[in-house]
This record gives sequence, C-alpha cells and structure tokens, in this order.
Amino acid sequence: MLNMFMGEFNHTLDEKSRIIIPSKFRNQLGDSFVLTRWMEKSLFGFSLEEWDKFEKKLSQLPLGGRDARKFKRFVLAGATEAQFDKQGRIIIPANLKEYAGLKKDAIVIGSGNGFEIWDKDTWNNYADSAADDFDDIADGLVDF
Repeated sequence: MLNMFMGEFNHTLDEKSRIIIPSKFRNQLGDSFVLTRWMEKSLFGFSLEEWDKFEKKLSQLPLGGRDARKFKRFVLAGATEAQFDKQGRIIIPANLKEYAGLKKDAIVIGSGNGFEIWDKDTWNNYADSAADDFDDIADGLVDF
C-alpha cells in the first residue's frame, strides 16, 4: 500500500458542516488527524505522525523572525484534532470553514504527506491557473 495521499475527490458539506473524507485517506490516517489552515485558502490534513514531524520543524523556526512567528501562529491557532464519525465524516469547525470559504461543494485532494480541502470554485480557479503555468513551473524545477 502506498503511504502517499493522492487523487482528487468531489464532496459536499452538509448542513452541519460535515464532509466525507475519502476512504483511502481514512485508512492512512487512523482514528483521528490534525486539520489546519493552509496556503491559498485551503485546509491541510496531517496524520498524527506527520503533524508531530511538522510541529518539530515549527519549533525550530527562529522566534525573532517576524514571518516565522506569523506562520507558526497562523497554522497553530487554526489547528484542530478531527475525528471520524461512523460514516467517515468530519466536522469542519466554523473558523476553518470561513477561512477556506467552504460553502457546499468542496474538493479533497491528495498532497503527498497529507491532504487538502478546498472550496470547489477556489480549487477550479487555482487548478486552471496552475495548468496554464505548468510547463513554465516544470522548467523552473530543473533538478526534478
């Protein structure tokens, strides 16, 4: 079994702000995981193991660096431990739902060591832009 999160899945938030996390992701996450604010108005889900690694990296950021403090505060203040219900759903807390602009339609994407949750319109705009720039981006990654 691959231990990498990958794929793109269309889901909806119900009236109680619950969303189904794909079963292939749930199998990799266990009973709970950490969900937090992320870049480009998305949310990021870390397994507890990956969150531990990430927290260790955060603790190494220089306290005197303004950007480091901002990043650390922003990510940690938005972090919450999420647990699955019997249907494989989680509740998206109001602060995270608002940050990501989640309405009804959402996209859950694999992102290597974790996964992201995006508002569908935000994701489609981002993906279209990334597709337009893909060749240039790839050219810039010369070592890849």
